[in-house]
Amino acid sequence: MKKPELLAPAGSFEKAKTAFMYGADAVYCGTGSLSLRSRAEVDDNDLAKTIEYAHSIGKKVYAAINIYAWDEYYEEIKKQAKMLNDIKVDGIIASDGGIIDILKEYAPDVDIHISTQANTVSYHSANFWYKNGAKRVILGREMNKEQIRKIMNNKPEDLEVEIFVHGAICFGYSGRCFLSDFLASRSANLGDCAQSCRWAYNVYVEEHNKPGNLMPVEHDEKGTYIFSSKDLCLIKEIPDIIEMGIDSLKIEGRLKTEYYLASVVNSYRNAIDDYLKTPDKYDYTKYIKELEKTKTRGLTTFYFNDRNNKDFQEYDGKQYNPNYEFGGKVLEYGQDKSVIEIRNKLKIGDIMEILIPNNIDTYEFKIEKLWDTETDEEVEFVNPGKAGQSIKMNLPIKCEKGWILRRKK
Repeated sequence: MKKPELLAPAGSFEKAKTAFMYGADAVYCGTGSLSLRSRAEVDDNDLAKTIEYAHSIGKKVYAAINIYAWDEYYEEIKKQAKMLNDIKVDGIIASDGGIIDILKEYAPDVDIHISTQANTVSYHSANFWYKNGAKRVILGREMNKEQIRKIMNNKPEDLEVEIFVHGAICFGYSGRCFLSDFLASRSANLGDCAQSCRWAYNVYVEEHNKPGNLMPVEHDEKGTYIFSSKDLCLIKEIPDIIEMGIDSLKIEGRLKTEYYLASVVNSYRNAIDDYLKTPDKYDYTKYIKELEKTKTRGLTTFYFNDRNNKDFQEYDGKQYNPNYEFGGKVLEYGQDKSVIEIRNKLKIGDIMEILIPNNIDTYEFKIEKLWDTETDEEVEFVNPGKAGQSIKMNLPIKCEKGWILRRKK
């Protein structure tokens, strides 16, 4: 069995380092206003730094120019393509045929990856993109495993295939949605989605034969989240995915935190490695337990197993985890006192978990003492304030810089 690449999102250089530390083989980044997550852009210097760091540890970086571009965008696209070629990015993710033509001319040394936005859902389409210079196709999330298997059996041998295995599902078909543009004048296809499908809506119907007499559809005081989807989770399906020969397994979430990355990447890293090592003993439940600690919405396999599946709507609009949150990140380890960058309020008596790279089991401990980083005086609690605020605490095991701490609420 072929070992697939584990591909993680990286909205910054620090997030890329976290993803690599917890087991990602590659990361994908945005490119300013030319990707579909313009709020998670990585500037040119950070992108160059990320690529240099990744290559130094044998990892890869892909960059996205996956908007559907109007003509006025093309001068900037040419500059970005040339820049990405010069800094030796490993692949460029694109979906617009015009952009792909530009990439061939201005980034001739870089592999072209066809974005999921291009709606590749057949081997005929995959073969078309291969003939037009693609090294990899990223399949639509709407496909089931039999459809994916058919592509794997009929594509050119050296055409790589990537699928999403975890993360948010877009309301629009393969992410091509106009809801945000219609409601907020922010185009999802140009990287500025307002996530209108996550909003609460009050729904009304017009009473029969009484024009203008609107009757509310029943809902609670929060409205109803009629467009909001659960999050994709294919951890249980790892055996099928690996046996199909998929080249790359992709995690969604360039806007997510380092804590989310550490937990999700670590879960899939261990799942892949454990299955390849002992296929007959694969037990997905231990990875699900870890993912449940991180999730903010319900989890679904979407259409992977069943095209008739209807269990993927999140009508409650859940946006938080009631049991766990990001505690902090190790900045400096010491036998007596370690420096922790805090991300939420911490206090004496809190139960914490250390997320250990390449180990699905976390290490739990209780905060016994806290010290102010500047004065070294003992304190009872600390609230997050300015960016980069830190605190000192004793860690029960040796930790590396960058390890993530989870706080039990």
